[in-house]
Amino acid sequence: QVQLVESGGGMVQAGGSLRLSCAVSGRTFSRYLMGWFRQAPGKEREFVAAVNALGKRTYYADSVKGRFTISRDNAKSTVFLQMNSLKPDDTAVYYCASEGPLSGSYVYTSERRYDYWGQGTQVTVSS
Repeated sequence: QVQLVESGGGMVQAGGSLRLSCAVSGRTFSRYLMGWFRQAPGKEREFVAAVNALGKRTYYADSVKGRFTISRDNAKSTVFLQMNSLKPDDTAVYYCASEGPLSGSYVYTSERRYDYWGQGTQVTVSS
């Protein structure tokens, strides 16, 4: 059974930082693309960042480029999202996601690329 467990969310003032973690179990973590998505109240879930299986290539939404950094530790089956210079617009529930084994035809920004999802962690940025 594949499980993804996020941690590290919380409340922070604008300009502050948070580091999210997502621990994966039940599959060979190092084989798969990992992504972070977020969903703000009243909005659809949106892509935030992704990192390829070996951690050599990263991808970001324009809204977070230069402020967020995605990374992974394959030895610990964990993916991270370092969030700096946070803004109130970053307030959302953040989800990590693991690529599906047969989902390679979907672009990394699409939810369809990912078969496994965490439960989400709340990030609240106050002004």
